[in-house]
Amino acid sequence: MTVMKEMKEFIQKSWEKAKFEKLTPIQEKAIPQILEGKDIIAESPTGTGKTLAYVLPMLQKIDAEKSAPQALILAPTRELVMQIHMEVQKFAEGSGIQAVTLIGGADMKRQIERLKKRPHVLIGSPGRVQELIKMKKIKMHEVKTIVFDEVDQLIKANMTQSLKDIVKTTLRDRQLVFFSATISPNVEQVTKEIAPEATVERISKSEVVTNVEHLYIVSELRHKLDNIRKLVHMEQVKALVFLNDAYKLDDMASKLKFRKVRVGVLHSDARKQERAATLTAFRQGKIQVLLATDIAARGLDIDDVTHVIHLDLPELAEQYVHRSGRTGRMGKAGTVLSLVTENEEKRLMALARKLNLDVAKKEIFEGTLVDKKPFVPRVKVKKKKMK
Repeated sequence: MTVMKEMKEFIQKSWEKAKFEKLTPIQEKAIPQILEGKDIIAESPTGTGKTLAYVLPMLQKIDAEKSAPQALILAPTRELVMQIHMEVQKFAEGSGIQAVTLIGGADMKRQIERLKKRPHVLIGSPGRVQELIKMKKIKMHEVKTIVFDEVDQLIKANMTQSLKDIVKTTLRDRQLVFFSATISPNVEQVTKEIAPEATVERISKSEVVTNVEHLYIVSELRHKLDNIRKLVHMEQVKALVFLNDAYKLDDMASKLKFRKVRVGVLHSDARKQERAATLTAFRQGKIQVLLATDIAARGLDIDDVTHVIHLDLPELAEQYVHRSGRTGRMGKAGTVLSLVTENEEKRLMALARKLNLDVAKKEIFEGTLVDKKPFVPRVKVKKKKMK
C-alpha cells in the first residue's frame, strides 16, 4: 500500500470512500510502472481491478492546471466507455480534472462542444476518436498517455490499423498501456508492433483470491427456464443470464415474464438510451434477471451481480471465463451456474478440466440448492414362496 500513500490527496480520499483495503495483484504490478512512464501490456482475469490499475496512476500524472487533453482511453464498446468515465469521475472528485466521452452513435456536435472546454481525459471508441482527429478537433501532440482497454476485443474488431494510426498522431515520448483479461500470442504480437519496448505483466488465476463457486444443474431443455424461476424466488438474486443466439433473447424473456420473473434484455443493436435504461433498472434491482449474449455484455461492470447463469453453454473456454467474471468482482462472493442437458454435461466437464475448475453438481430441492445425489436403482426383492 506504499504506492497509495504517495498518491495525491484526492485519490487517497476517493480510495478510502470506496472502502478498498488493499491493491489487487495487477494493481501492485502495473501502477508503479505506469507512474514511471513505462509502456506495459497487462493481462489479468476479469474482475481483478484492471480499470483502477491504469486510472489511478493516470490521474496522478495529470496536471489539472493545464487545460489540455493529457490522456486518451480507448475501449471497444459504448458501455465500457461509459463505465470507465464513471470510474474516472469518481476517483477524480475534487481534483478539477475533467473527462469527456467520445463514442459513435452519439451527437458529434455536442462532443465537439465538449472538446472546446479542453478536458484532461478523453475516453472513446477508436472510430469516433479517429474521426475527430482527422477533423482536427483533438490535438494529439498534447496527449501523454494512451490506454487500450480490452485490447483483445479492439484487435478482434479489426481496429488494429485505427489504433496504429491514432498512435502515429502523438509525439514519441507518449506512454502506451494495454489491458485485457486475455492476451493471446496474436494479441501480444500486435501490441508489440505498436509498442516494441512494452513490458508484459501477467496475473494468473492462482494469484487471484476468488470467492466464486461454480455449479451446474442437469435438466431437460424445457425445464431450464423453470430452474431460473425457482432460483430467483428462493433468494436475493441479481443474475446475468447468457445465451448464444441473440434471436432467442426476446422469446426467453417473454417466457420468464410469464413465470413472474422481473426480466430485462440487453440487445447489442438497441439504441443507446434503451440499453442505458435497462442497465440502470438492473443496477437498481428493478430487474432481477438480465438476458444477454457475449457481444452485448462484453465489458459490463455491474456491482453485486450475485449469479452468472449459462442458459446456453459457451462454445469456448475464453467465453466461460469472460462471462463468469461478471460476478465475484474485486473479491466479492458470487455464483456461476450452468444449466445443461445430459448431452451438454460432458462439454461442461471438458471446459472445467481445461480451466482447472471444480464444478459441483446441484439440484433444487424444497427451495434450496443441494448436492445432487447419485441415482441408485431400486432392487426388487423376490418374496419367498410359502411351501
